[in-house]
Amino acid sequence: MAALDIPALLGSLTLEEKAALLDGADFWRTQAIERLGIPSVMVTDGPHGLRKQAGEADHAGLHESVPATCFPPAAGLASTWNPQLLERIGAALGRECRAEEVAVLLGPGINMKRWPLCGRNFEYFSEDPYLAGELGAALVRGIQGEGVGTSLKHFAANNQETDRMTVSADIDERTLREIYLPAFERVVTGAQPWTVMCSYNRINGTYASEDRWLLTEVLRDEWGFQGLVVSDWGAVNRRDAAVAAGLDLEMPSSGGSGTQIVLDAVRGGTLAEKDVDLAVTRVLELLNRALPALAPGQSFDADAHHALAREAAAASAVLLKNEGDILPLAAGGSVAVIGEFARTPRFQGAGSSQVNPTKVDTALDGLREAMTVTFAPGFDIESTQGDAALVKEAVAAARQADVAVLFLGLPPSYESEGYDRDHMDLPQHQVDLLHAVADVNANVVVVLSNGSVVTVAPWQQRAKAILEGWLLGQAGGAATADLLLGRTNPAGKLAETIPVRYEDNPAIGNFPGEHGHVRYGEGLLIGYRWYDAHRLDVAYPFGHGLSYTSFSYADLEVAAGEQSATVSLTVTNTGSRSGTEVVQVYVSDPHAIVFRPEQELRGFATVSLEPGGSTRVSIELNRRAFAFWHPALRRWSVEGGEFAIRAGASSRDIRLQETITLAGDDLVVPLTADSTAEAWLAHPAAGAWLKDQLKGPFHDMLFDPRNGQMMRAIPLVRLSRFPGFPVGESQVADAVARYAA
Repeated sequence: MAALDIPALLGSLTLEEKAALLDGADFWRTQAIERLGIPSVMVTDGPHGLRKQAGEADHAGLHESVPATCFPPAAGLASTWNPQLLERIGAALGRECRAEEVAVLLGPGINMKRWPLCGRNFEYFSEDPYLAGELGAALVRGIQGEGVGTSLKHFAANNQETDRMTVSADIDERTLREIYLPAFERVVTGAQPWTVMCSYNRINGTYASEDRWLLTEVLRDEWGFQGLVVSDWGAVNRRDAAVAAGLDLEMPSSGGSGTQIVLDAVRGGTLAEKDVDLAVTRVLELLNRALPALAPGQSFDADAHHALAREAAAASAVLLKNEGDILPLAAGGSVAVIGEFARTPRFQGAGSSQVNPTKVDTALDGLREAMTVTFAPGFDIESTQGDAALVKEAVAAARQADVAVLFLGLPPSYESEGYDRDHMDLPQHQVDLLHAVADVNANVVVVLSNGSVVTVAPWQQRAKAILEGWLLGQAGGAATADLLLGRTNPAGKLAETIPVRYEDNPAIGNFPGEHGHVRYGEGLLIGYRWYDAHRLDVAYPFGHGLSYTSFSYADLEVAAGEQSATVSLTVTNTGSRSGTEVVQVYVSDPHAIVFRPEQELRGFATVSLEPGGSTRVSIELNRRAFAFWHPALRRWSVEGGEFAIRAGASSRDIRLQETITLAGDDLVVPLTADSTAEAWLAHPAAGAWLKDQLKGPFHDMLFDPRNGQMMRAIPLVRLSRFPGFPVGESQVADAVARYAA
């Protein structure tokens, strides 16, 4: 189809047609204007698989969707720490969209895992913005490389399902800039998603759909976003205010009400037609981008995509524990496979991202193909209590086996879009089953199925090995068998911390909020930042993951630039199997003028090595790796001085460290009359002026070793009103004019 002539169309569209283009045609399609040849295109849910509904469509997913490859959700993919793999998965998703004539796949979701009980955590990557941004950008590049758009979501601060439609996330700007916005920034600047989806919630009292600072000043003016902003489905509060803020397309169809509001506002003079034209232009630009890839009759290789899903699933699983090298399973040994999840895998979460898979592998089938297995279901997945007969059967199977492999996890009803989890624990009857099995067989391996972390500390001593399987997509069963049998070497690393106790979590007391507000009182300290700051033990740290081989790190070199650095080190496979290691680089600023976390992930690299093999790894750290958001200057700033560069296999397995010195920015804060005497005295120019003015008792008071600190904390303009103070209020005003710039 020929490209649309956007300037000509803008001149030909009536105001009514323009307003209509900013509203969906139904649940999944944009409006068409037939008289001008403007077509409708389809968008549909992702992000780990295509969810195109057949027949009458609905957002809630009540109707079945067309078969598509279900890749591991983000909770698993994040543990690969492998942007190259995610780019390949993205390309596969793009091909499947083309085959179904879908213009935009709604994803990826890159919101921070502020709280482990968020019901949608299975759709999000990490508690760390750097990792989430790198992986999200890779997935977007892969999908859009096939000529299909993405929708980066949910922008922004959508970190819970409780009251998600209305809750105000109350967050200071520094926390927003350093924790909740950087992943979005990285994807926008590094991959230019075709669309960004605004979230339901309010941010500091303003709905995201009406937040001009968020949608225009930050997203477009600062980051250079060039695409279209679409609402989450039903996220628009006031349509005219949303258009003015920079929200272009309302989805799903408002049934004409949104269109009428826009028309009334333009005709009433409360909304500028130029804002409507700008939004219409973005809709037309999206069509121009999408149309070339929407030729009918395209197809994809379902078997190849299933094989890729199997590779991704194996890379997503994290070996948390492997006492006595019980894994991989020994050839020829007898194995009891216990747990209904082995036969009935839970491979994705519930809600709008639920994919109808092209096929589903089970771990039980995969293990049976390679060895003699005795199976016992052990429990009913959705049951709230144990079944004595099933437990008895499982114990009998375990007693006769060399190894008992227990498949435990969260029932589907525990995790879904729309509500948050009640607790972090496995169902108690599953834990009771583990204890019963461990009482008769000391060689227990646990395989977990869950979309977000669960507590393992209360029971992990009963298992010699724990494989965190997350939700691994349609090929996860075969991939799990590959890992247990040693056909594949585990390489996954945790993208979120597993705490010892629920009570150790950062947002205790600040989740899910009350009376319409949730206060982000932990500030910068989410995830490992919190556990490090409070010196808390964790069950397993951020970045942790074992292998069937081992790796050594040596010869760290850090070449420092003015405000950047190149980190180089040698990694060697010191074990007997080929394997993959993720080298992680953390930066620490030990002497900062603002509070900073103990350390923050600023780079990583994935390397695969044969036994005895070595390679030199180089990781670039740019200026932002050392910067913080200055709350007074309201910009990214680097404070000159020493920084510690730490290289390790996890956030708490630091192998090598080096200290470098970097040049800093000019961090002089502009003075006001309300600036304290301390701030005036510290100013490079105004300080000398004020010291010259100070005479007699006030000089002595301000510099008194005991009381001077109290006096210097008083705003200068207030000191000027004290009887006898040598600087008057008018002189302060003159000094502000002289030194504030």
